[in-house]
Amino acid sequence: MLRRLHPDQPETFAFTPANQAWAEAQITKYPEGRQASAIIPILWRAQEQEGWLTRPAIEHVAEMLGMAYIRALEVASFYFMFQLQPVGSVAHIQICGTTSCMICGAEDLVAVCKDKIAKRAHELSGDGRFSWEEVECLGSCANAPMAQIGKDYYEDLTAARLGEIIDEMAAGKVPVPGPQNGRYASEPLAGLTSLTEYDSGKTQYNASVQLATDIGDTIKRIDGTEVPLITPWQGKPEAANEPTKPADPKPATSNPADDTGVTKQEAPASSTAKPEGPSDANKPAALDAAREGEPDDLKLIKGVGPKLETLLNELGFYHFDQIAAWTPREVAWVDENLEGFKGRVSRDNWVEQADTLSKGLETDFSKSAKKDGIYKE
Repeated sequence: MLRRLHPDQPETFAFTPANQAWAEAQITKYPEGRQASAIIPILWRAQEQEGWLTRPAIEHVAEMLGMAYIRALEVASFYFMFQLQPVGSVAHIQICGTTSCMICGAEDLVAVCKDKIAKRAHELSGDGRFSWEEVECLGSCANAPMAQIGKDYYEDLTAARLGEIIDEMAAGKVPVPGPQNGRYASEPLAGLTSLTEYDSGKTQYNASVQLATDIGDTIKRIDGTEVPLITPWQGKPEAANEPTKPADPKPATSNPADDTGVTKQEAPASSTAKPEGPSDANKPAALDAAREGEPDDLKLIKGVGPKLETLLNELGFYHFDQIAAWTPREVAWVDENLEGFKGRVSRDNWVEQADTLSKGLETDFSKSAKKDGIYKE
């Protein structure tokens, strides 16, 4: 299926403070040069916050991870878990339409969605509160037919019960997820025939349903306030709603140098203690303005996006030859003073790239950027 960005897009995107802290924490799970590995969870967080994945959100995440926009779009458009168009403000209902569910009545469930929500998949209901789609197997074949609504599975459905669930959600209620025909989990309808000794002392609902009802977050989208942000890999938990500076990532053990956008790791490992910042005496020579009012397109350097280009210009750096002339001490100064992008100069080897570009030559990245219009505004 061809998946395109929705024609109507918001102007901007920004994470909430809590979600920004969460996203920054995820990046620290990966070694320097491998931040792109965090793209799926961070894109998912953006979708949970907004309901769907907008172009500004995709570009924002790409900049956070030092990726070309097109690479982030490739991920977002490949995985069907990402919604590239607006969804219902209350719920987006995904009906499983694969074999087990199909022979057990999935078509009847689709008919309910067409009747109560919209005639076609991915269309919003008249009030904008609901949307639906048919999806491939969701892996709950023993409880067919079923639907995923938000984070939860609603299983053993009938057309009548799905209609009731939609009405309950419209009324502000939260239907209990899980099997809808009285089953505890996926045991035989007639009851357990083995392991009966484990039938005593169980919770009211099966484990996932019990947790969902206990914390009361069914169908509610993640907004960063559910539980405290926990970062055990950093050695301590962090409180929710308090954005923190992520710990310095571990250095990579190798220096990948392929064309996939994975960057070289050339910066030394950081100490756990915060070092003193480089002296301003090491600041590279800067300009008050671009020569003849014509700055170079610094976005042709891999790792420099629109925000970083603006930041570099604010620091007085407008041209490739300026960057090409930076000494190791000057590189360290810039690395330390790129607020929010520390270490980027060394990580992507800007000096070498800028030296090539300053001579009127092309890098593999600049050729690709010009060809694909990656940074075209």
